[in-house]
Amino acid sequence: MTTAPPTHTTPFDAATASDAYRSALAVIGAVEPRVAAAIGQELTDQRESLKLIASENYASPAVLLTMGNWFSDKYAEGTVGHRFYAGCQNVDTVESLAAEHARELFGAPYAYVQPHSGIDANLVAFWAVLAQRVELPALEKAGAKHVNDLTDADWATLRRALGDQRMLGMSLDAGGHLTHGFRPNISGKMFEQSSYGTDPATELLDYDAVRARAREFKPLIMMAGYSAYPRRVNFATMREIADEVGATFVVDMAHFAGLVAGKVLTGDFDPVPHAHVVTSTSHKSLRGPRGGFVLAQPEFADAVDRGCPMVLGGPLPHVMAAKAVAFAEARQPSFAGYAQAVADNAQSLAEGLSSRGARLVTGGTDNHLVLLDVTAFGLTGRQAESALLDAGIVTNRNAIPSDPNGAWYTSGVRLGTPALTTRGFGAAEFDRTAELIVDVLKGATPTATRDGGVSKAKYVLTDGLADRTRAATAELLAAHPLYPGLDLA
Repeated sequence: MTTAPPTHTTPFDAATASDAYRSALAVIGAVEPRVAAAIGQELTDQRESLKLIASENYASPAVLLTMGNWFSDKYAEGTVGHRFYAGCQNVDTVESLAAEHARELFGAPYAYVQPHSGIDANLVAFWAVLAQRVELPALEKAGAKHVNDLTDADWATLRRALGDQRMLGMSLDAGGHLTHGFRPNISGKMFEQSSYGTDPATELLDYDAVRARAREFKPLIMMAGYSAYPRRVNFATMREIADEVGATFVVDMAHFAGLVAGKVLTGDFDPVPHAHVVTSTSHKSLRGPRGGFVLAQPEFADAVDRGCPMVLGGPLPHVMAAKAVAFAEARQPSFAGYAQAVADNAQSLAEGLSSRGARLVTGGTDNHLVLLDVTAFGLTGRQAESALLDAGIVTNRNAIPSDPNGAWYTSGVRLGTPALTTRGFGAAEFDRTAELIVDVLKGATPTATRDGGVSKAKYVLTDGLADRTRAATAELLAAHPLYPGLDLA
């Protein structure tokens, strides 16, 4: 048996995995060879990319293979033991296992693993809060047991109540997420939304300012969580604020769930003991399949269980099975080492960038991501993202606090360490990565527009810089192969 050399990936038998994928691609290729070719090319491309997107990772072969099976053919609306379709006994098994692993992994009293994505998980949470906080009191007031029992007048009153609620969350330029009540997203059409930001001087959360905003706005739901805030959040303090104004405290931990699972974030910085409801994705730093889940305190369990058919269609049993495998992997002692390495590597990346003159939002990091302000290089985030991609470094542009370039061009680039940590990168590799990033950004120059201005999108790179950087990234990646020993040939 050939076994992958030690990295931060879940160990797997490379020969067995190679046989499995070769066989699968042969079956696919017999029907549509272009799809089989694209699947194979995606592995090649990911192996050759220095991936620093904070929301991406590499799932294990066990997780990936779990998604390609007969569970995909099964409808299973409802909950375990209470389905609207017959023949769901095996779905019940895998959903129960996924929920059990999630509860044990995060120390939560209740877990719901049906959401298809992070936004689905948030929608389930939001409607569960509305059901618990608004709908049930309205039913009791009307003397009804179910919304179908309401009179037309009662139903009209309830609909107005459901549509007249408030949400408070972190602003987008401070690192918040679109699904936390912002207008382009459905959550912004469900709630009247207001935001808390960061201190202009430190770019850190100002809890006194959050408290003042909550007192003034009096939200039904107070959100915490982020997609581009490079610091820890004190969830105990946030819960105190929520309780003070009578808000339900919901935390979206999609980005940092792996740090919670790996016990890097504990005590006041672990959202699970402090939030009424916690939502998350199962990929990103958790390294599972693409999907979502919800953790909740017991008083919200029944309302969350109504996620299907409340806002979800049929659950995806093959993905729930993969979630069960991923949560089981994360319960292994080795995952804690991985999660700590993710945080340590983010520190190394931040230090490497700062020591070479780059400015980091908040001055550093204590989670899995770094937010780099690229204005000192004379670039927009869009230009920086594209220039780095030309050089083989995959990132994504991101707004920074009070961003002068808005949400499209931006002034920042977000960098994350989960994926390359999975490949086995350590402090030395991330310091070298920081050096390559700064070299590329220094070598990128915006081009002039036709009217004599400076372009926010176009740029030129110093001759030969992209090729030299690609060669250097290839050297780093070759020392830490992705899925080592896995061979599709």
